[in-house]
Amino acid sequence: MKKLAAEFIGTLWLVLGGCGSAVLAAAYPELGIGFAGVAIAFGLTVLTMVYALGHISGAHFNPAVSIGLWAGGRFDKKDLIPYILAQVLGGIAGAGILYVIATGKPGFELGSFAANGYGDHSPGGYNMIAALVTEIVMTFMFLIVIMGATHSKAPKGFAGIAIGLSLTLIHLISIPVTNTSVNPARSTSQALFVGDWAMGQLWLFWVAPIAGAIIAGIVYKLMSPEKE
Repeated sequence: MKKLAAEFIGTLWLVLGGCGSAVLAAAYPELGIGFAGVAIAFGLTVLTMVYALGHISGAHFNPAVSIGLWAGGRFDKKDLIPYILAQVLGGIAGAGILYVIATGKPGFELGSFAANGYGDHSPGGYNMIAALVTEIVMTFMFLIVIMGATHSKAPKGFAGIAIGLSLTLIHLISIPVTNTSVNPARSTSQALFVGDWAMGQLWLFWVAPIAGAIIAGIVYKLMSPEKE
């Protein structure tokens, strides 16, 4: 239960911090955070929680990460479903808190609510194939960084920095394409509040990140297996 609580809190913080920066701050051009500010915010949420909660649960905060680590031989299959449920519920809780805060301003319009999308709902108008490739490749690289930074042969104490910075870079690349998911829990939490098109396109933001994570887990295990 301690591990699941950590995954719940960490995913809540990721959604509240990352999506919150997009909904509350990036909506005001005069604040000047833009895409870059949102990318940094997502990276900071993971960096801070890796150091705060990583020693409890491993700091996955993402169903694709849990599945990728399992594929790479780093995570027990029996813990997959409980972790994923905790992550999705944490994401929904984070989105719920963000919704309460955002609607506290008169005239607030939900809009995309930082949901992920493609086609007409891609920030840059990118089609479904571009979105699919982007999410697979970005999640693949994210898992490669995670598995490398947490390997027993990697320098100790720096994993959170590498993982947080990699997520920032991923957002800098892919916000224009899909608004960046690489995390099914993050996508689900926002889509539930937007409904309509966001729920209709949610399938891609489960399938692509999980596919990319599984491929990365297998590839890294072949390159550098972790011995017990």
